[in-house]
Amino acid sequence: MLINLIRLLVIIVGPVIGYMQISPDAKGILIGVAAAVLIIAVEIVIDKVALDALISGVIGAIVGLVSAQLLNWVVYQMDNPRIYELLQKYSLLIHVVFAYLGLAIFVRKRSELELLDRDLIVKGSKKKLSNTHVVDTSVLIDGRIADVCETKFLGGTLVVPRFVLSELQHIADSSDSNRRARGRRGMEILSRLQENPDVPVKIFDKDFADIKEVDSKLVALSKDLGAKILTTDFNLNKIASLQGVVVLNINDLANALKPVVLPGESMSVFVVKEGKEREQGVGYLDDGTMVVVEDGRRFIGHKLNVMVTSILQTSAGRMIFTKSKDRAPAPSQETPAPSGPPPAEG
Repeated sequence: MLINLIRLLVIIVGPVIGYMQISPDAKGILIGVAAAVLIIAVEIVIDKVALDALISGVIGAIVGLVSAQLLNWVVYQMDNPRIYELLQKYSLLIHVVFAYLGLAIFVRKRSELELLDRDLIVKGSKKKLSNTHVVDTSVLIDGRIADVCETKFLGGTLVVPRFVLSELQHIADSSDSNRRARGRRGMEILSRLQENPDVPVKIFDKDFADIKEVDSKLVALSKDLGAKILTTDFNLNKIASLQGVVVLNINDLANALKPVVLPGESMSVFVVKEGKEREQGVGYLDDGTMVVVEDGRRFIGHKLNVMVTSILQTSAGRMIFTKSKDRAPAPSQETPAPSGPPPAEG
């Protein structure tokens, strides 16, 4: 409300000043109106622009103007009147072009400035962003990344692209209750990561308008930054690996930390349901690992000793295949009820 009153005041004062100081006729009034409209338009644009972008743009424009003046000085030192005269002729255009280039470069690249190595003046060194990790939506929803960071097993900078935030917000606003809960969990995990002082989290604004899929955008951004991808998505893992991007899959880390089980070892497992194949039984270890028991269907609801025959480990999880070392559960010992009528008494 206050800003609208101020704008109205500017529109009223503008023509008055134009009439009194510029020209006491319609010309002065029109100039005042035009100046008031221009001021309001600039104010609206500034209100829409983020503060960091505004500061970057001002610094970039100043650098561009200084560069133009430096060019002017260099040409003057060349002591070539013809070239210097030509430069002076187009001086205003050159200053405008340099100022625009400086503004555009600083605004577009401001997000990447924070990701540059601080030690850029080391002889023979190159820009290295290998300690930067681009975060996928799935890893935020999964939540284990927060625990990994808190244990300090993962260092460097976590980059959360703006399009990942948009996807997470879309999931959190879903009409489906399960999806909505997953999206809100992802938001909570992101807030938890931002509170961790040991692992800086950067929101990255760069987008790829010509790419529609979020997975493809993640791969393209990781290539630009020379960063790794943090995910739990099996398909993204494969796509990124095929394109030469290093992927850190939280499922792979969890599998690597599980207790080692070798073929031939024995264990106890409670069979809870039947498997996909005929006569198979399925149980689970305490950490959630699936145990498939050969001919274990008849043991459903019983705990039995099994021997490991093989192990299948993938990015999607680990499966242990076993066979039973116990016999089938004994049938009930209750005396069956007679099936016919009682014998006649003599």
